[in-house]
Amino acid sequence: MACSVSAGPLLNLKHSNSNSSLLRPKKSKALFSIPSANYSHPPSKSMFFSSSIDEFRHPLYKNLNFLSGGTSILKVRASAGGEAKSFGSDATYQEAFSWSSVILPFLFPALGGLLFGYDIGATSSATLSLLSPELSGTTWFNLSPVQLGLVVSGSLYGALLGSLLVYPIADFLGRRRELIIAALLYAFGGLVTANAPGLVVLLIGRLVYGLGIGLAMHGAPLYIAETCPSQIRGTLISLKELFIVLGILLGYFVGSFQIDAVGGWRYMYGVSAPVALIMGLGMWSLPPSPRWLLLRAVQGKGSVQELKERAISAFSRLRGRPAGDKVSEKQIEETLDSLKSTYADEGSEGSFLEIFQGPSLKAFIIGGGLVLFQQITGQPSVLYYAGPILQSAGFSAAADATRVSVVIGLFKLVMTSVAVLKVDDLGRRPLLIGGVSGITLSLVLLSAYYKFLGGFPLVAVGALLLYVGCYQISFGPISWLMVSEIFPLRTRGKGISLAVLTNFGSNAIVTFAFAPLKELLGGANLFLLFGAIALASLLFVVFVVPETKGLSLEEIETKILK
Repeated sequence: MACSVSAGPLLNLKHSNSNSSLLRPKKSKALFSIPSANYSHPPSKSMFFSSSIDEFRHPLYKNLNFLSGGTSILKVRASAGGEAKSFGSDATYQEAFSWSSVILPFLFPALGGLLFGYDIGATSSATLSLLSPELSGTTWFNLSPVQLGLVVSGSLYGALLGSLLVYPIADFLGRRRELIIAALLYAFGGLVTANAPGLVVLLIGRLVYGLGIGLAMHGAPLYIAETCPSQIRGTLISLKELFIVLGILLGYFVGSFQIDAVGGWRYMYGVSAPVALIMGLGMWSLPPSPRWLLLRAVQGKGSVQELKERAISAFSRLRGRPAGDKVSEKQIEETLDSLKSTYADEGSEGSFLEIFQGPSLKAFIIGGGLVLFQQITGQPSVLYYAGPILQSAGFSAAADATRVSVVIGLFKLVMTSVAVLKVDDLGRRPLLIGGVSGITLSLVLLSAYYKFLGGFPLVAVGALLLYVGCYQISFGPISWLMVSEIFPLRTRGKGISLAVLTNFGSNAIVTFAFAPLKELLGGANLFLLFGAIALASLLFVVFVVPETKGLSLEEIETKILK
């Protein structure tokens, strides 16, 4: 989920349980097909859970059966004494849900990621248009390097500011309202930028758009993680990373289409406004997060009964069940009881610094460490060299920064798709360990290329593609997946806000430190330094980062963080 913006020839994305296997028992004694909705009375307890369920395995969606209405059917072993679980109270429990009800609660928050990526892709062409005496359509096209840098990184500063602002108010706003505000900021920032009469107004528009990025990158993973079924949580949050890559490609496409138009940069930035409008209207139509409503109830921020009823209604909608559904009511009641028990000995609301204490601190070390290493392993620096590397290997496309960006973007898209398809099958740790190992190897190869393998350009090309591919199956999507699910509910809003701030802050540091480090160390030693950091990040993943596949958010809190 998070990105890096570089003012070089390539503007790039960086970033930022779900066992999505749907129930295929090894051996079955008695199986029932259970539709997820349309119950006229509460189903028997034994139909929903059994402690004797065998292991389940699946390739993504392979074993899904669908009713005509799009409702997934779950096959669960019957046994006496089973109980309907809270929404995500047991790793082996697989929720029944309607796929049609899952799509929109994912799609509209994910548009926040798409608009983030679009800004990166569009800016790469917008700056060329803005600086052109013939095509800018302005009298102030002759921007200084500092002014151009402010235009390019203005959204980054806005995202930093947004991350700071949302830290104390995240739980007050709620996930849904936060994303609605983000959509409004996206739309307003895009329109102000597109119609800017001068540089000052343009920079204000970029800053406002960045505020939208900060709120969207905080609220989107929260809303998706808290509302989707646990068995596909990893897939959906990783898919949000795919939307960021799609946004970058969309920005490249619009940029290439408008690059020869007078004032084309205005159209490039203005295209974001209607997409933001769709996002805002979509979020307005969705229910609030049931977990957020229950958190407010536990914190004493309203009538417990009223908030519980709202949570039941929201949860029923999110699972495609009829209003007043008894299954949803049972799950919400059990989840509320669990939250009350968890926070019985604590104050109604955490202190400002609670994120640095106990389980929250452990979660921040894991999540914050991942997004920090995501930035400081040098992706902006590696892609800065993409053009020269491809050109040295004889690829003529390297002469055209836009076309190189598209090629790299398409490769990112393919590799992110691999992560999306496998994250709920293989798990988080295998993808992180394999991907970061590949990143480390690629950085060593790039250093060797600039030191003594200059006569073998294909080594550099292979190392470049290895780096990009491994990043997109590991740090790119998995870091933000872990951040969205690792924090306790009590401090999840503050925790993710701090993780977003860490990401954008380290992004800014790496962006500004790149030029002096390159001049001081040279390309070979710079890649070697990044390789050493990548090795440290690999050790961090191996010894610190836990596996959360197949665990509900409540289980992560009770089993991993306690």
